[in-house]
Amino acid sequence: MEKLSRFLQRLGDNDKSEEEKSPRTPPEISGSAKEQGNPFSFLKNTLFKKDDRQQKAGTGSGDLHPSRKPAAEEKTENASFTEFTKKLLRIGEDAPPDTRVPGTGTFSEDELIDRIIPDFAQQPDLPPLPPLEEIDESRILDRYWLVPPFSYVNITLDWEMNPRYDIVEPKVTEKELIVLEETYERLRTVLIYDSPAKQKEARLDEKEVEEIIREFDPGITESRLGILVYYLKRNFTGYGKLDPFMYDEAIEDITCNGAGIPIFIYHRRFANLESNTTFDNEELNKYVLKIAQKADKQMSLTSPLVDAALPGGARAQITYTDIISSKGSSFTIRKFKADPMTPVDLIANKTYDADLMAYIWLLVENNKSMIVVGGTASGKTSTMNAISFFIPQTSKIVSIEDTREIQLPHRNWLPMRTREGGKNLEAGDVDMFMLLKTALRQRPEYIIVGEVRGAEAQTLFQAMNTGHTTFSTLHAGGVTEAINRLTHDPINVPPVMFGALDLMLIQGLQHKDGVGFRRCLSLNEMIVDGGDIRWTPLFEWDARTDRFERRFDTSKVLSGIAYSHGWSKEDLASQIRIRKKLLERMVEKKILRVGEISHFINELRKKSETCRSMPH
Repeated sequence: MEKLSRFLQRLGDNDKSEEEKSPRTPPEISGSAKEQGNPFSFLKNTLFKKDDRQQKAGTGSGDLHPSRKPAAEEKTENASFTEFTKKLLRIGEDAPPDTRVPGTGTFSEDELIDRIIPDFAQQPDLPPLPPLEEIDESRILDRYWLVPPFSYVNITLDWEMNPRYDIVEPKVTEKELIVLEETYERLRTVLIYDSPAKQKEARLDEKEVEEIIREFDPGITESRLGILVYYLKRNFTGYGKLDPFMYDEAIEDITCNGAGIPIFIYHRRFANLESNTTFDNEELNKYVLKIAQKADKQMSLTSPLVDAALPGGARAQITYTDIISSKGSSFTIRKFKADPMTPVDLIANKTYDADLMAYIWLLVENNKSMIVVGGTASGKTSTMNAISFFIPQTSKIVSIEDTREIQLPHRNWLPMRTREGGKNLEAGDVDMFMLLKTALRQRPEYIIVGEVRGAEAQTLFQAMNTGHTTFSTLHAGGVTEAINRLTHDPINVPPVMFGALDLMLIQGLQHKDGVGFRRCLSLNEMIVDGGDIRWTPLFEWDARTDRFERRFDTSKVLSGIAYSHGWSKEDLASQIRIRKKLLERMVEKKILRVGEISHFINELRKKSETCRSMPH
């Protein structure tokens, strides 16, 4: 502490005169990051300004670690350190004592959050949606743009009061349809026959497309020109009829069960919805071949099944003709968000509340191992991805998955996935067990495993018992079912190894009034007494009130965290409160971008450490 004190004092003395003349205040932020530069650049200098350390080394003692000084001089340095730290954090002196962070007596929790998250300018509004046509406003559940200003969706109640998903796109005239067909054929000739680029690398030059359209229709207006360019992009480089669906971040699954049957989607808010989009038989056969080609896969009557990864990360399961499916060709596309699920998303969706998420934040940040348990479509992987945002930025992370789903903002992260060698290449298979053994040799601090199903679970628990922090998911209905799966065939983890597992998070897909929604059902602390596995609920969801209730007075893991940091009970409570307030502030300000959320989480972690380093 005394070495850090002297080091910070030198930095403070170097900037003292400048600070007294013009105290630092954060600049106003407006517009996009691209237009205004990095909106967080001023935060990089919140704690320290650029200093001429090399020059100081030449003019001063040149020793950043001097020997201990006399007590009187040490006292003076500590006083200077306290004043300088106050100045660095730009903290007021008039905060009421009862709101200040315990152990410092210098600033309030709200002031700390204010320093981390400035007031952001509102993002520019989207253009207004067109007025409703032939739809009773009372039947509208939601409306929003998909590709503004061209396509949008109306989510409405039909005559049976079932919600449905209706996409609205601009209408084209017969003349415009002919122009579209002629332009499409011209582009096919240019890009397919004259260009060696692969189809997925093909890009439409809007100016060139507009010139071609004007050749066929010199008198076209600018507004109609934009509509034709939209359709050409949709059909040429996009997904045709399904392109608007692919732009909706709220859609998880897109299902076509055959020709003449409406497309069904799974919506994050409204669950299963019928759409107004259909394919006829010939159109559908051509379309499934197009999807397969986008994934660089071949389909035919002899190979009518394809499981493929589409550009952008979506997964497709496709059947061709009626050889497999009696209703003809079919497909299911599993969409993933372009940006990963974040803690702010989970709180905004009420899957968690800020209090519960603040506890999880503190637990993850302090290297507590966890398994996320739930049934199909309960959001296990999304939750594991979100809580991984709380891993310190510089920690070494290795993730292992069958299908690449995890997306982290961390730079010191190595994602790995399994590989199937094929029917005649069994020796080329790389399974999760092999990847997990490889990961352990890389000295990671955090290991994230997409889902444990077999022998890899034993290796995962071995990693926990050797000091690695691990996160994983497991298909099960609750804690009891999860323990039964882990301790019996084919996984067979010895009960004594559960001592290294700190937490089990249970998540479920619930239904009310025909609408599905996800909730964290419980957060449980795992306890092993000899060979007996027990657990203590820390939080539980109350279905009657739709609230998360705290169920504990004392906690082994939280007490261990407080002991390792030298915190009192009030210190621990304060650390949880400031995390809760930061999460609430990000939800309030609608801070949803991955980079911003990661930045603010990291800023709070650094500043809370600085706060704790201040002398009492």
